[in-house]
Amino acid sequence: MQPSDDSSEGQLNPTNAPFPGVEKSSEGLIANLPPASFSFVMATGIVSTGLDLYGAPLPALILFIVAILGGMALAVATLLRLVGTFGLVMRDVRSPGRAFGFFTIVAAANVLGTRFEMHGWTKTAMAMAVLGAIMWVVLNYTLPTELLVAERKKPIIAEINGSWFLWVVGTQSVAVAAAMTSRLGGSALMGAAAVGLWGVGVMLYLIVATLVTIRLLTHSVDPASLSPTYWIYMGATAISVLAGSQILRLPAEMPILETAAPVVAGVSYILWALGLWWIPLLLLFGIWRHVLRHRPLRYEISLWSIVFPLGMYASASMLFGRGQGLDFMVVLGQIIIWVALLAWLASALAMALAAITWLRHRRNLRETQPDHRP
Repeated sequence: MQPSDDSSEGQLNPTNAPFPGVEKSSEGLIANLPPASFSFVMATGIVSTGLDLYGAPLPALILFIVAILGGMALAVATLLRLVGTFGLVMRDVRSPGRAFGFFTIVAAANVLGTRFEMHGWTKTAMAMAVLGAIMWVVLNYTLPTELLVAERKKPIIAEINGSWFLWVVGTQSVAVAAAMTSRLGGSALMGAAAVGLWGVGVMLYLIVATLVTIRLLTHSVDPASLSPTYWIYMGATAISVLAGSQILRLPAEMPILETAAPVVAGVSYILWALGLWWIPLLLLFGIWRHVLRHRPLRYEISLWSIVFPLGMYASASMLFGRGQGLDFMVVLGQIIIWVALLAWLASALAMALAAITWLRHRRNLRETQPDHRP
């Protein structure tokens, strides 16, 4: 089993193994399941959402089914890991570079819940919202507490990376679910909860962005540490815009909307502009990493950290633009969703090739090992 990795790349750290972060056995595959493994479900689900908003129901449905199947498989694997290798789970909880990857469970549940609601399966959508809320409460208070009170040899700032933005993403996904619940049930209290969670998510973004930027400015940056997780810089703004869009869809006569609607609309647009500003800079990060510093472009789970922000930005642009009558946002979202689909296809192909290589390596290893049977 591989040792715990608390490097700057942290929980999305690729290794030299054919399947990054795992051993060459099925036991190692479960034991070393990355905390951020549900990023695949997040990315697949939000690209499906964007395609549905665009008006492409068939590819949207196919990706929705893939997201459901992926979520079910990962849920089983996560439970097996929790029961069978609890110590390794706690290792991840105590790792600043890996811990916030668990928020992908929250976001994945709420992304799927949104898709179920779009198909009219409201009971399933509500169940997913409850699951996401419970997981968010547990993780929101367990992870920061565990990280802050733990004894460590070096300052925690050295181990912060882009995965910390998943804290924001998870929180805003709960805001989306609360807005959905309010809309379906006509609950003014859930509407107020949605606005409150959205505000918490915005403030968390400011805090996390400050910490991550300080880390980048005060510590050396190398190709390994500048992983695709930094795309969540943009993804966190995008899901904040999406949450704002869902809040603004609530009945205008709700007391909380009469108070907060202008603030939600204005801040959401500013965050949308900030997300757009981030995209060229993130592309330059990738050029520096792979072209100038010659890091091989291969599959790593952090590739889904590129797909999800693109899909989320496209979906948020279409929803917010339609709701506020900003046609240029809708057009931009309609363009970006196809970029997100291409990124999804490229990442899925890379994942499939990595899986094939891993299976071949495992088979070759079995064939070269001596048979100890009597």
